[in-house]
Amino acid sequence: MDSDNRSGTAATPPSPSIPYDIPTSARAYGWMLGGKDNYEVDRDFLLSTLPSFPECVDIARQNRQFLFRAVRYLTREAGIRQFIDLGCGLPTDANVHQVARRFAPDARVVYVDIDPIVLAHGRALLADDSSTTVIHGDMRDQEAILDHPDVRRLIDFDEPVAVLFLSVGHHLTDADEPSRVLRTVIDRAAPGSLVGFSQVVADDPARGAAMTAHISGGGVPWQTRTPAEVDALLDGLEPLEPGLVNLVDWRPDATQPPLAPVDPDLVPYLGATALNKGIYEYGGVLGVPRRRG
Repeated sequence: MDSDNRSGTAATPPSPSIPYDIPTSARAYGWMLGGKDNYEVDRDFLLSTLPSFPECVDIARQNRQFLFRAVRYLTREAGIRQFIDLGCGLPTDANVHQVARRFAPDARVVYVDIDPIVLAHGRALLADDSSTTVIHGDMRDQEAILDHPDVRRLIDFDEPVAVLFLSVGHHLTDADEPSRVLRTVIDRAAPGSLVGFSQVVADDPARGAAMTAHISGGGVPWQTRTPAEVDALLDGLEPLEPGLVNLVDWRPDATQPPLAPVDPDLVPYLGATALNKGIYEYGGVLGVPRRRG
């Protein structure tokens, strides 16, 4: 096994259920946010990706900054008090429950991720928190998520809920029926519920296809879309101002809390989105039209 993790603690053999011989999106994404819970396979994969797609580091960090602004809006302005975060990734600073409770101390959060290491770390972090939990689940299996006892305990679907798909849309290929995945939970939610969505897009379909081939070829399910394809995917939902945009343009706030610094190996890639503007994270917050009848 690769015992070279960066958790700052003595390396111990991971659970057999934890994939340490192939990269995972949660660990690679966490590394770009300054996290330490990753393995050599994750770092090697990311470092093999960045020469061709140097925007990835900025994109991950811009998405995390969007998370703060979106959750702040959802709690402080939209009055949301319960969240389902699908494909949540590894715990870092400014997680959904931490941001939400800065503005609404009574907020409740269910995190969902398919990576077993997320479950292990999340449960340790939230052991004494009765209003937040993390469950092991595949976001493509929405019925299983809805039936999970922790979801039933914490989420009241008779009240508005925010369903978050942040930087996970690109992990839903067309074969996964992404429209079904994106709509299953929200279609059961009360009026006033909202969706937070973001995914990596490419203005040039050929470059997007190359990105898809490289990342999916490394064992991470991936589909880069164009902005128009994302718009079609979210058809029927109503984007709030300023609409579906490059995330740096979604209600920017220069005063929001900074992120942790990146590993020195990733520093050369910071700022790449200022030079290469054709690949970026695209999304926003969307409302659900009120049902008629």
